[in-house]
Amino acid sequence: MYYVYVLRSVEFGRFYVGLTDNVERRLKEHNSGKTSSTRFYAPRILLFVEKFDTRPEAREREKYLKAGSGKEFIKRYYLGL
Repeated sequence: MYYVYVLRSVEFGRFYVGLTDNVERRLKEHNSGKTSSTRFYAPRILLFVEKFDTRPEAREREKYLKAGSGKEFIKRYYLGL
């Protein structure tokens, strides 16, 4: 199984989209500063997770959520903006 996840910075409100096979481990890595792209915006909370059977399916969804229309989707349905 593969998961596409969205994290939100508690302090700054910024969000991050990623792909993994272990969401718990990945969240710990983000919050401990092991990931350079999210190091300065910790702590982060898990906003939502989507599950996929294959990595290519998950990668397509991740690419969509990182694009402009995907960011708008996150803002509208999960952030209420």
